[in-house]
Amino acid sequence: MSRRVVITGLGVVAPNGIGLDAFAQAIKNGISGIRKDPDLERLQFSCQISGKPEISEALSLQYFTELELRNFNSSGILYGVIAGMDAWKDAGLSKENTEEPDWDTGTIFGTGTSGIEKFRESIYKIDDLQTRRLGSTAVAQTMNSGVSAYLGGKLGLGNQVTTNSSACTTGTESILMAYERIKSGLANRILAGSTSDSGPYIWGGFDAMRVCTYKHNESPEKASRPMSVSASGFVPGSGAGAFVLEDLESALSRGARIYAEVLGGNVNSGGQRGLGTMTAPNPIAVQKCIKDAIANAGIQAADIDTINGHLTATSKDSLEIANWSEALGRSGIDFPYINSLKSLVGHCLSAAGSIESVATVLQLHNGFIFPNTNCEDLNPSITNIIDASRIPQKRIEKELTIVAKASFGFGDVNGCVIFKKYTV
Repeated sequence: MSRRVVITGLGVVAPNGIGLDAFAQAIKNGISGIRKDPDLERLQFSCQISGKPEISEALSLQYFTELELRNFNSSGILYGVIAGMDAWKDAGLSKENTEEPDWDTGTIFGTGTSGIEKFRESIYKIDDLQTRRLGSTAVAQTMNSGVSAYLGGKLGLGNQVTTNSSACTTGTESILMAYERIKSGLANRILAGSTSDSGPYIWGGFDAMRVCTYKHNESPEKASRPMSVSASGFVPGSGAGAFVLEDLESALSRGARIYAEVLGGNVNSGGQRGLGTMTAPNPIAVQKCIKDAIANAGIQAADIDTINGHLTATSKDSLEIANWSEALGRSGIDFPYINSLKSLVGHCLSAAGSIESVATVLQLHNGFIFPNTNCEDLNPSITNIIDASRIPQKRIEKELTIVAKASFGFGDVNGCVIFKKYTV
């Protein structure tokens, strides 16, 4: 018999808020975390703004020892460990240092890359014949599974400890992987999430592809414009989001607060066939992913109250809306409310799905729909499909029952997860 899976802990490191309270206030009030980026300006990027969490040394020392931070410069691991350990604490779980691992608990924590700054440092030191000066943590910082390894060690996790990587779909995929492992009885609890490094060595390729906006270097907060007719590309971002997913029986037995229930979802790929390419989604696959997610969750399309979309502020936004409308069989005023967090934080790449899912779950738990910003000039190709009122530009206080979150990534990969307000 399959088990019900619930979310009992949340953690977030976002450009517009580190920690749940700051992040919740930011999304409720449309507060942007996009700023002028001196490094991108110095390096003459076309896009000279970014959404980057600022982590002080004092904050870092709450999660790492001074020894661990020596020669440590992996922003992705830093973000992921902070978000992951915050989610663990939020779930009311212990960090006791016992001899025996927690065999029933693991982590599936994704990333796109790890330790790019450490790689850069390593290349220079090796070329300068200083290999011995790389330090003992160079491997841990640069292996893709570094973030899950750090979390697994700090929390003594004895179940599956691994890192997934599926471009912008990574965070959504990690939630579904955790959900399936718990549902099948292979684990009682999984710390799921994803993280992304920050900085020019991550974002340079996107700037070279001309997919980042260059029109708002002097007005950063106006730059990320999902669903807007004046959208001119995404703003690069970074951070991490984390969740404690747990078997319902386990959560109830320890009196845990329950944020939401995970009903199910789906991941698939368009195979880069038809209209799908390395950088463009196959619409047939996107629609199938959404339909299959709904079927897997055991709901009807009409049950969905709101959608948190992928919606990157590129030319693909109108295609995404069309895909949602086709998959749900809903349009005009019948379409669910939809919003995009990227207007406030930019595109956080491999962390996007997890940070945006934290925002989605907070909406469900607290009964609100956060506003879309920078889309006062909605794209007519979107409003020809759905009513403009379904894209709220002010916060709506509303009890929600079922919400959908989707991510679509490079490589023509898709993920859609369905969350429900917990009821007995």
